[in-house]
Amino acid sequence: MAGNSKYELVNTVVTSVDSSSNSATITQKVEQDVDLADLTRQLIILQSKQNVLLQELVNQISASQRQRNIELAQWRQANPVLARSCKVAADRLGKIQSEFLASLSAEIDDSFEDLQDSEYLLNEFFDKYGPRIVHLNTLLQTLTVLGNAPELQNSVPNS
Repeated sequence: MAGNSKYELVNTVVTSVDSSSNSATITQKVEQDVDLADLTRQLIILQSKQNVLLQELVNQISASQRQRNIELAQWRQANPVLARSCKVAADRLGKIQSEFLASLSAEIDDSFEDLQDSEYLLNEFFDKYGPRIVHLNTLLQTLTVLGNAPELQNSVPNS
């Protein structure tokens, strides 16, 4: 709406009301309605812009993921025996991780109060388990990704 049309609408409503009504109240109500409509239009415009940006973000992420899948599929095709070995190793390492987590949990249960009360024992616990769990998780993640690389025909879009 143009700037003048807002006032034209106010004048039209005010003049169409009989003289017994309070014109200041009517004018204020119409101005609030016009302001609300303007705010709603602005919200719709901003939401549309946000939707466009979100779609661009999704497209960018999807493109990166497709490229990664293509590269993994090419690696798998070039190294089929190694890919199978990585899958087997990831499965076995997953069992080791489960056992490791069970022993870690048992130690926490057994020495919870000591760990809670002693900074020294807590640091010893982290020194003992922290690096191991980080390395184990990193190895497991790497083997899982390589062992579960997609097939080449499934990762290349059909043209």
